[in-house]
Amino acid sequence: MYRIICLLGCVLVVGLAGCAGRGGVSASAASRPEAPKQVNDFPTQARVEYVFQCMRDHGGQNYDNLYHCSCMVDELAKKMSYQTYSEAVVFKNLRSMPGEQGGLFRDPPQARRLRNELRQAEREAEEVCFVK
Repeated sequence: MYRIICLLGCVLVVGLAGCAGRGGVSASAASRPEAPKQVNDFPTQARVEYVFQCMRDHGGQNYDNLYHCSCMVDELAKKMSYQTYSEAVVFKNLRSMPGEQGGLFRDPPQARRLRNELRQAEREAEEVCFVK
């Protein structure tokens, strides 16, 4: 048993030394630009929830609304990150909470800014996706 542990330890040490000897981070890798920011980073669940709510708001579940609402969520994902979208939705949905606790979602400048950004993005997406 002791021999096996020693053998595994030696293999591990040699393997790590080989990895370190092959490069680590080269100067050219360190100077490379970062990968582009991921576009459409919305998780599937958020997309589905948005489409269901959109279809409800536009008269119910049918293929026409499914097409238009899935277009809308794609347009939103082009205009804002999922992080920004999710924060804006929280401020939008909890703004009607009464009392002082609701004030935390109604009053801050960040809340207004994010709600307005979401509203504007939805307006623009609706113009693209719901052709009149």
